Amino acid sequence: MITIALSKGRIFDETVPLLKAAGIVTREDPEASRKLIIATNRRDVRVVIVRATDVPTYVQFGGADLGVAGKDVLDEHGGAGLYQPLDLRIARCRMMVAVRKDFDYATAVRQGARLKVATKYVRVAREHFAAKGVHVDLIKLYGSMELAPLTGLADAIVDLVSTGGTLKANGLVAVEEVGQISSRLVVNQAALKLKRAALQPLIDTFARAVG
Repeated sequence: MITIALSKGRIFDETVPLLKAAGIVTREDPEASRKLIIATNRRDVRVVIVRATDVPTYVQFGGADLGVAGKDVLDEHGGAGLYQPLDLRIARCRMMVAVRKDFDYATAVRQGARLKVATKYVRVAREHFAAKGVHVDLIKLYGSMELAPLTGLADAIVDLVSTGGTLKANGLVAVEEVGQISSRLVVNQAALKLKRAALQPLIDTFARAVG
């Protein structure tokens, strides 16, 4: 049995064509079903639905043989014990530093100010600011990131930005790019050795589909 870990939403939707290219079709739509284990048209392949942040953990520890996770999640996870053979080039966005429109970020950085930064990507943010020589106090949040600068909780946020509409609606502006984000195929290293005959054709098919 091959188990593929996916998260609901954009990553699942954009992975479906890749699965179809490999001859795999899920029996149910996870958005319409409460099931967390979804059968496919192939008796030897199943999909497990987990939180996006949990995909690397399921794959690393053998709860799934392979999965699809954003580079943001993988960078925060650290990628230990994972083989990352492919950038699938799906679910693209950017990780950005954003501030209130009236906050002079460039001057604060130039003057060596110590910034309060809210994010759920603590590891990534720490490395980004350390590389710039900027001193920061990091505040971990799990959602509604835009609220932090508006309430005075933080000077800046580090978060994913797709269209920028949410930032604009809340009076924030993106001031610095931390990195380009897309989703990657991740594979359990032990599974790749033990199930190579079954997994390698899938990886090869995904590679051809991505082009």
